Amino acid sequence: MSRLGNLGARLYRGEVGYDFIRNRKIWYGISILITITAIIGVAVGGLRMGIEFKGGAVFTTDTKARISTAQATDVATEASGHMAIVQELGNGGLRIQITEVDTAKANEIKETLSDELGIPADDINADLVGPSWGEQIANKAWTGLGVFMVLVVIYLAIAFEWRMAVAALIALIHDITITVGVYALVGFEVTPGTVIGLLTILGYSLYDTVVVFDSLKEGQKDITKQTRFTYSEIANRSINSTLVRSINTTVVALLPVAGLLFIGGGVFGAGMLNDISLSLFVGLAAGAYSSIFIATPLVADLKEREPQMKALKKRVLAKRAAAAAKGESPDDRHDAAEAAGTGIGRPRSHGSTPGKR
Repeated sequence: MSRLGNLGARLYRGEVGYDFIRNRKIWYGISILITITAIIGVAVGGLRMGIEFKGGAVFTTDTKARISTAQATDVATEASGHMAIVQELGNGGLRIQITEVDTAKANEIKETLSDELGIPADDINADLVGPSWGEQIANKAWTGLGVFMVLVVIYLAIAFEWRMAVAALIALIHDITITVGVYALVGFEVTPGTVIGLLTILGYSLYDTVVVFDSLKEGQKDITKQTRFTYSEIANRSINSTLVRSINTTVVALLPVAGLLFIGGGVFGAGMLNDISLSLFVGLAAGAYSSIFIATPLVADLKEREPQMKALKKRVLAKRAAAAAKGESPDDRHDAAEAAGTGIGRPRSHGSTPGKR
């Protein structure tokens, strides 16, 4: 068995682990810092919306131009009065994108490009995109996102409980905020592909979260009938038992996305791949992080506020203190250490319901 597989088996059995719940304030602080940075990035730099949202013109040539892409960018920007985005196509032609350009202005720009590029005007294709079409896309995207969020909350509230639904919703908002903030900070263009990527990562993020929640739901059965673990300790065991699975799923999903982003978009210059690959890459990583460090700790925080869970915690701690004072029942100390992730003592297989002793 590989080292990672062996580690996963030991995590599943509760022999080793990390106390995510006890250290949750550290991860909350990191998430808050990242989120604030993302919000500042959006507020200060703003998002560079694509032509599909702002409207404009796209000029393409099938013939190789006599000037470089940098020179073509300067020419197109000067002719239009707006920042132009120029990409070299596989056949040597150019794709020139300029936002906020009407039909009359587009004809003027086309003539200017014909002179500067050394290409007949008839060989330059001009496609106009109206801002109203982009507004419709944006509205439908927001509508789809809102419907998705509502359905997620309803499903989780029915399948699990409302506290898990709230925690999952906060985790999803966390993932979206970070992804949008990265777009603002790096200056990538926001296109319909970006919207598709955002909606896709929500599914991945929710999947990781539900896996942990399912383990937690199993572990908390008859929780008030036992005095071995607090709710937070059971939540921590659930995270550790699914940790390697979450890591493996995320890594496998990130590898092809990284190929699109760094090789397809970076090395080969297929800039349009960046529209969707960046949102997928950042969102997948943020989703895996939030399912482990945000969603489940939030559930534990909410559950520990219940009178039943408070009473349970008092009974568990009182029993451990009494056992320690009498110097007997080392199993109780093992239970506390095992639940906290230290892995001291006998392993206990995951999934069994804690019983009263």
